[in-house]
Amino acid sequence: MNSNKFASLRYTALRVALLVACFGVVWVLCYFHVIPLGVGGSNVFWMVLLALVISAPLSFVLLRKQRDAMSVQISERVDRAKARLEANAGQEDGA
Repeated sequence: MNSNKFASLRYTALRVALLVACFGVVWVLCYFHVIPLGVGGSNVFWMVLLALVISAPLSFVLLRKQRDAMSVQISERVDRAKARLEANAGQEDGA
């Protein structure tokens, strides 16, 4: 359990870092006019959207281990909550 203590935080931080890295790549590509800049003031919106579209499949592949660790952490938490609810229900039925 201890190794998974911060699994959700680690996965989220890595996911955000991957998004920021993808945004940086998109920004560089826009800066050098490799990809279109967008229309008017929509440039940043489209750059963020493109970074999201690129980072999603990358995170699915690159962050599999962290996602699995987070899943174990969440599953353990849910199991403990269910056990507490069942214990509380048993105490109420016995009273």
